[in-house]
Order: sequence, then structure tokens, then C-alpha cells
Amino acid sequence: MKVYLHNLSLIMRKALLAALFFLAVNTQAQNFHVTLFGGMSNYQGDLQAKAFTFHESHPAVGAGLLYELTTNFYIRANVTLGKVSGNDNTSSSILIYDRNLNFTTLITDCQLGLEYDIFNIYKTNFTPYIFAGIGYFHFNPYTYDTTGKKVYLQPLSTEGEGFYNGRPVYSLDQFNIPFGGGVKFALTDNIRIGIELGLRKLFTDYLDDVSATYAPEDLLLANRGPEAVELAFRSNELHTGLIYPPANTIRGNPKSKDWYYFTGFTLNFRLPSASDKYNTGGASKVACPTKVY
Repeated sequence: MKVYLHNLSLIMRKALLAALFFLAVNTQAQNFHVTLFGGMSNYQGDLQAKAFTFHESHPAVGAGLLYELTTNFYIRANVTLGKVSGNDNTSSSILIYDRNLNFTTLITDCQLGLEYDIFNIYKTNFTPYIFAGIGYFHFNPYTYDTTGKKVYLQPLSTEGEGFYNGRPVYSLDQFNIPFGGGVKFALTDNIRIGIELGLRKLFTDYLDDVSATYAPEDLLLANRGPEAVELAFRSNELHTGLIYPPANTIRGNPKSKDWYYFTGFTLNFRLPSASDKYNTGGASKVACPTKVY
């Protein structure tokens, strides 16, 4: 399985590089767009039940390329950098609050897919759009212990990954399904602005290092040490008097995979070719005659 995922990751990376090269060499075709993104990133999972929230949002930035197949269809390739986090202290459930877990992770997100404009933007000057494709991302959840030291969670196997109940160690590089949509507006022939929401359907439940049940305390201690036990259940930091739960007590919900998403503004530059004849005297019309199919 690990070999299969590794091969898929190589294919994904090569496909993304091939798409970028293909787009780059077609700049003279007047179909090449450069896109910039700025907004926020957030997540939904075992430490954040709400689909959308602002108190755990973080800045996100990105850049990408579009290749205009027609006035409505584009190939898109994007890289987005963001951060997501969650904390049990925001929960209204006393059981989750007493669990007292938290995490943060940086995310490097790559996507390759198709974008579809509902309207012909060269005629309407604005259009809603949707997109979908295949993505690949890197994450590495961490927290801070009681001394303020930054601790990465995956090596601690807080649920016994790698040594308990057949649970495999989760990979920090995973595939996802990116999809979403937005609205964009044409300011000139070559400049567009927009608002976009991009969701990521994940195939892992360990973005936040929480998924299933508690591993036996003695087994976790023997295999990963006292730090793993301390960070697997942190109720003692609240002085509640609660002790480490019995083995197989519910810690997370493995039936519901994690999500993350990006929301923000886009800026799109279409690079004109040397044959552009409709940008005269510094003036620029919004409608592009050569693109009204």
C-alpha cells in the first residue's frame, strides 16, 4: 500500500510539473493566465466540529496558472500555503473540553484540475465558476507541551499507530479532491479579480492527529514514552482529576474524515501575445473581440 501511494505521489508531482510546463510554453497562444490568491484557511474535524469558523482561521496565500481551452473551460494548476488549527477549549461539550487537545499544522496544497465559467466573461464581464480536480498536500500536526516546547505529534503515535490494534502510521503526504467555486470580474482585457471558496475532501482522519480510540496507556508508554501519554490525553492540565481513559475508549470519530478549505480573493493576469491588436494607445476594452466565440 505504501509503495502504491508513493507511486501515485510521483505521478501527481510529474503531472503537475507537466501541466506547468505545458502552460508556460503556450504563452504566445494568448491563453495563459497567472493567478494569485490571498485569504484564509480553516478546517473541520475532531477538534473543530463546525463547518465554518473564524476564531481558528489563519492567513493563506497561493499562486497558479490557468490555460484557457475555450472561453468557458480552463486547465488550472495551483499551489496554496496555509495553516489550520483546532482546540478542545472552544467546544461546548464537557467531554471534549476535558479532553483538552489542540493542534496546528502548516499545509502545502497542490492541485491540478478543470475550471468552468458559467458565462462567457468576454461578453458579460463577470461570471460565476466552479472547479474540481485532484490534489496532493503535505501536513505535520504539532502542539506545545506545558513548558511551551513545540512537539510534532505523528512520531508520538498518540493512538498507538504502528504498534497497536493494526493501526498504521499515517502519512504526512496525502491525496485529496479539491473542488469549489467563486465569482470573477473582468476589470480589463487582461486583469480579473474574484472571490473563491475551495474545499478539500481528504482521505485521512489524522490531519488533527485524532481519529479513533485511546491506545492502552502502558503500551503507549512502553513504545513512545511519557510525552506521548501526556499529549494523548491532557485533562490533567485542567486539574479536573480525570485520569487517562481505558483502552479503546472513544477519542475521535473515524467515520468522518477531516476537511480543510481556503476562502479569499483572487487576482488574475492574462498575458497578451505579441499579436494583440485591441490594446491601442494605452486604452483597454473589457471585451476581447478575438475571444467571443
